[in-house]
Amino acid sequence: MQVLANWLKDYRAEYLPGDVIAGLVSGIMLVPQSMAYAQLAGLPPQVGLYASILPLASYALLGSSPVLSVGPVAVMALMVMAGLAPLADPGSPTFVHLTLGLSLLIGLIQTVMGILRLGFLVHFLSHGVITAFTSAAALIIAFGQLKHLLGVKIPTTESLPGLIHALVNSLDQVNVWALGLGLLAITLLVYGQSHLAAHLQGIGIPKPWILPLTKAAPLAAVILTTGIVAVLGWSDRLAVVGEVPRGLPHLTLGAVQNQPWGSLVLPALAISLVGFTESYAMGQSLASKKRQKVDPDQDLVGLGVANLVAALNGGMPVTGGISRSVVNFQAGANTGLASLITAALLALTVLFLTPLFQDLPQTTLAATVIVAVIKIIDFRPLYHSWRYDPAEAGVWLLTFAGVLVLGVEQGIGLGALTAIGIYLWRTSRPHIAIVGQVPGTEHYRNIQRHAVLTEETILLVRVDESLYFANAAYLETYLLRLVTEQPQVQHLVLICSAVNAIDGSALESLLNLIAKLRDAGVTLHLAEVKGPIIDRLKSIDFLDNLSPGQIFLSTHQAMTTLKPLGSPSHSIHS
Repeated sequence: MQVLANWLKDYRAEYLPGDVIAGLVSGIMLVPQSMAYAQLAGLPPQVGLYASILPLASYALLGSSPVLSVGPVAVMALMVMAGLAPLADPGSPTFVHLTLGLSLLIGLIQTVMGILRLGFLVHFLSHGVITAFTSAAALIIAFGQLKHLLGVKIPTTESLPGLIHALVNSLDQVNVWALGLGLLAITLLVYGQSHLAAHLQGIGIPKPWILPLTKAAPLAAVILTTGIVAVLGWSDRLAVVGEVPRGLPHLTLGAVQNQPWGSLVLPALAISLVGFTESYAMGQSLASKKRQKVDPDQDLVGLGVANLVAALNGGMPVTGGISRSVVNFQAGANTGLASLITAALLALTVLFLTPLFQDLPQTTLAATVIVAVIKIIDFRPLYHSWRYDPAEAGVWLLTFAGVLVLGVEQGIGLGALTAIGIYLWRTSRPHIAIVGQVPGTEHYRNIQRHAVLTEETILLVRVDESLYFANAAYLETYLLRLVTEQPQVQHLVLICSAVNAIDGSALESLLNLIAKLRDAGVTLHLAEVKGPIIDRLKSIDFLDNLSPGQIFLSTHQAMTTLKPLGSPSHSIHS
């Protein structure tokens, strides 16, 4: 594992223009986003800004993806709110303090996982669980931000039915000023995403300027709505951000003091896995477009250090943002220098521009979040799963409903446990095929699918799964039943071409099977056993127990060796 990213020693002069443009474009986009996601997490806006400076720079120096833009993201902000709301009132000093402790724990978990090379654990959250969770979370986020868009006060909850009920009961309190400015901001943001690029191109704006201008739409919405509030004196008519402290935060060890660590462990674990999964998937996707690779363990260390820095620098938990990373890539980022430039732009904003945000309407930040997360809602994975694998579709629906009704952590846990349960159920009842020889070849296929030749004294059986404690007894029972139904069988050949491992329980089951088949006058043989498995079998007395059974290199070798001379083969049609 490297200490610093490769781009530092391999930097080329031709990378600079793309990195500078990408860094500036991402910085313009990140200023309103970071404040909006801080509001979503129940935190003051400056916390989001702080989390976009040193943490972003830390990942740029330590992470493996050259274009991943690290900072606050919507899903993690929701998980912060969900995890800490039961412990303190959102926005309170205690809540902010708990956020620092949460960032610290996330940083420690991810860093240790990276050092121990546990990046493979990300795959324990299936694609169905992740896509269902993000879609459900996006719905909760969007509905949760409606209170700011409408200018009403409702209790904090992560349950969608609870949010809808509270919103319906507060419709008589709608603030028309907040709603008007919020709709104006949404109009600008949607226009910037959908039509602005075509209109700019139509009036002859040079192509290199189009991307920065379209991605500046959130900043334009901030400037316009803030200007309206300031000029018309509407700060007493709707909720505004208020005073945002100027200056960079000081490094502090306050995050480690007086924290309820036991209550923070579960949210930290959930955010660590979900944040890394989202970040790694995006980094890998973008890297593949340039034929680059992303090291999951190096990424864990980079994200872990970024979160540790966030904890010590007054920030909130961070990970790689999907929309920002895509913009970073599209704007021409070549290395982590683009992220360093973005961090520098955020630092300048915190040093000199925060007084300008005093009249920024909270409804504008809500509009920024709503427009950003609506794009995350995606039901295509459910449609594809339903057509290909209804069980996977069931996991998707269960996770989606669990997040909406029970909450974020409970929904993820329910989906993950269901996915693991389905995997165990499937592998505990593996596909087993009786095979025969395709006429005129050395290939052997399922007798139910192909016209093949068989020998009545030889039973060829292929098991399409590794053998372990959950399916060993099932396989033993299945094979004994086959032999009972075919009393003429003298040899049973177990084809292991799809068996990648045999654990201790399965080994004991095979030994029992050998003994029971021997009592029935049948000899067990193995064929097409993988090398590592043979090595392990040779290290014990398994081969002695198998005798007179043999291990054949191929199924065809087993058939030609065991078939009696002159014995006719029987044709079976599928």
